[in-house]
Amino acid sequence: MNKYFLTFSVLLFSFVKQAYGFDFSAIDPRLSSDRPSSTSSTEADSPKAEPSVLRSPQKMVEDAERPKAPSRMPLTHNSVKIVAVVNGEPISTEDLDSRVKAFIMASQVTLNDDNKAVIYQKVLTSAIDEKLKYQDALKNNINISDKELNAAVAGFENANKIPSGKLGSVLKQYGINEQSFREQMRSDLAWMRLIRQKVKAEGGVSQKEVDEELARAKRDFSTPKYQISEIFISQANASKLPQLEDILKTDSRFEYYAFQFSESPTASSGGRLGWINKESLAGPIQQAVEKMSVGEVSSPIKVGNDYYIIKLEQVYKPDANTHMPTEKDIRLFLENQRIDAFANKYIQQLRQKAVIEFRG
Repeated sequence: MNKYFLTFSVLLFSFVKQAYGFDFSAIDPRLSSDRPSSTSSTEADSPKAEPSVLRSPQKMVEDAERPKAPSRMPLTHNSVKIVAVVNGEPISTEDLDSRVKAFIMASQVTLNDDNKAVIYQKVLTSAIDEKLKYQDALKNNINISDKELNAAVAGFENANKIPSGKLGSVLKQYGINEQSFREQMRSDLAWMRLIRQKVKAEGGVSQKEVDEELARAKRDFSTPKYQISEIFISQANASKLPQLEDILKTDSRFEYYAFQFSESPTASSGGRLGWINKESLAGPIQQAVEKMSVGEVSSPIKVGNDYYIIKLEQVYKPDANTHMPTEKDIRLFLENQRIDAFANKYIQQLRQKAVIEFRG
């Protein structure tokens, strides 16, 4: 996968993530500018670069301007049907197909019989959450104007190196309805505005909280850390390991295979474990990681009766650190952390109160 599996709204809005100035993720995970998104998915991005939503965007624009090739995906239905109804509002097969196509566009994976059900289920969950978020934003009189939406589209193009005004061509190439794409952007912008307003009404971060977090962060500067991703395979499914190991030797999409094959809860975030203190790793994994280079993928590592395949994303060495977080950095970090926590709790509440009807 281009980065790792995300909900569609996160893919749309990688460009609106808060910029902390210096990226402290290489120093301490709590100071990462790639904090989890306030949408329904987890997102601890690699600090190497902002996520690129579209792989080789210049090439995609060029391809879009050539005569249209046959469809890359068998995503068609004889008629439009209702997949789910969320508080009285439908999600159709047409909606779902468009979102899956957007996922394919972003990840450049091939939809097949092995992964189709998993991808459709994840995308449907995202679509339901989006309905709930936008419905609640409207109830709270949050509206995104066309001017604001156009600015967001322009920012999206700029962040992904798409020539101005060419996004529509790229979407058309992949069979994605541009209006639907824009409305999803509008929905996510409304949700972010709603959450910020609600968090602001609860009060700001205190000086005591800032001082305590700053002290904790500085203590952590003395501890070596690894940023790693995992694929966990239980003993019962160990027969998958040789094939998976061979695939990972030639295919760099570790996050995609973690999403598809890992039996760990981290599978939904592409196997991302984030920053881990050296001493927190199981002995066999610690020994393997110490010998690995950044970007390297391990052979299967046996821990007890089960197996792990590890990718080393980044290493933090205290003696190489030359940066220290400022009070301003810490305060912004805590504010965004509070936004994330509130958003995750709030969407859970909306799900619990919602009337959701699934139709086969």
